[in-house]
Amino acid sequence: MTAQKSVLQLSVHEERIRKKVWATVSKFSGVTSIAMDDKTGKMTVVGVVDVPIIVKRLRKICNAELVTVEVVKPPEKKPEPEKPTPAKPAEIVAFPVTQFNYPYQYHYSSANSYYQPCENYRVAAEEPNTCAMM
Repeated sequence: MTAQKSVLQLSVHEERIRKKVWATVSKFSGVTSIAMDDKTGKMTVVGVVDVPIIVKRLRKICNAELVTVEVVKPPEKKPEPEKPTPAKPAEIVAFPVTQFNYPYQYHYSSANSYYQPCENYRVAAEEPNTCAMM
């Protein structure tokens, strides 16, 4: 079902009856909005509901008649203009990490060890060009 806009003519003379009408209509599942003009006694119900059942239920409270029923068209969505993404600054990599970066890279034997090392494990000095002998 599609959403419908229904206009009902009600004879509401008391605030107590008006509250009962609002409570009754709002309990229906599928009702998205309710509006009522107190001067003319017209109630507008929008939603995916069975309107004759609403009228039948409201006739137990007050005099109710169905005036019009219209199909509500969903609002047209305008395509939003695409915002240009800001260019990311280039990342500066001082020492790209590859397998053969450092000539004295430490590879230890895992044959004598209980725990197997991960494949990408390596020991790197903070400054690779420093002298180890003083």
